[in-house]
Amino acid sequence: MPESGSLTVRCVGALVFDSRGRLLLIQRAHDPEAGRWSLPGGRVEPDETDAQALRRELLEETSLLVTVGDRIGSVQRYVGKTTLDIHDYRCLRFSGELRPGDDAADATWVDHATLITMNAAGQLSNGLYEFLTGHNVLPG
Repeated sequence: MPESGSLTVRCVGALVFDSRGRLLLIQRAHDPEAGRWSLPGGRVEPDETDAQALRRELLEETSLLVTVGDRIGSVQRYVGKTTLDIHDYRCLRFSGELRPGDDAADATWVDHATLITMNAAGQLSNGLYEFLTGHNVLPG
């Protein structure tokens, strides 16, 4: 729950699947949840749309260029006095080779079995597996 006097920050996340149906995940290099695996994305700057922020964040974190598609859903995460209002979109990769950068310690494509293993080992960001399951967007 948010603390008294909290600040809300709009964020975006990307659901990108490769031709084999695997989901793109990045390993967070910094807090919150440093070391855990999450969807690529980040804060929306004041002069950006969600789509612009997603394209910027994907390029910075993964070196991939994407086309932003439909909004899948949203979640709120609470970090101290900050509420992260995260809006997740399906994105289509159209160019680039996967290479972690910026806030990503690593980046990889995961299939369903690997995602289940990562979830059981506590390697995923809080609520990620539940979000993917609840919105029926698990990797193939």
